[in-house]
Amino acid sequence: MKEMQKITSFTIDHLKLLTGLYVSRKDRVGDEVVTTFDLRITRPNTEPVIDNPAIHALEHLGATFLRNHDEWKDRVIYFGPMGCRTGFYLLLAGDLSSGDIFDLVKEMFLFIAGFDAPIPGASPKDCGNYLDMNLPMARYYAKKYLSEVLNEKKAERLTYPE
Repeated sequence: MKEMQKITSFTIDHLKLLTGLYVSRKDRVGDEVVTTFDLRITRPNTEPVIDNPAIHALEHLGATFLRNHDEWKDRVIYFGPMGCRTGFYLLLAGDLSSGDIFDLVKEMFLFIAGFDAPIPGASPKDCGNYLDMNLPMARYYAKKYLSEVLNEKKAERLTYPE
């Protein structure tokens, strides 16, 4: 078997990585560019990971918000958690930077932080694990991310560390 190349996300120094809003990669699909963003909510290998019920609630709320956003809904390809449970990937059509979507992501996390209603899609008909959600913890992580990353644009939170 030939030696496999290390994928891009494994080349980031996770020991230096802060919570932030980063461009993870850009891919071409035909003539279109797809930008993958790394929404890093907890600091890898330093803070506890996001528990499953909170990450599941964040996913339902974030995906619902994005796919209903008047300006961005037609550019959303995917929003979902990282396997390591330290954040989310957001894939958008277009050649974009963290600055281009900063306001969108801030708006989404303000929506989650203030959400106080039944979680969209949290029913046995709509979701394969509908009972495994924790709205109070989703709001906690949204407020944490707003405080650390989105309340003020800082270069070290928008560009991967060297």
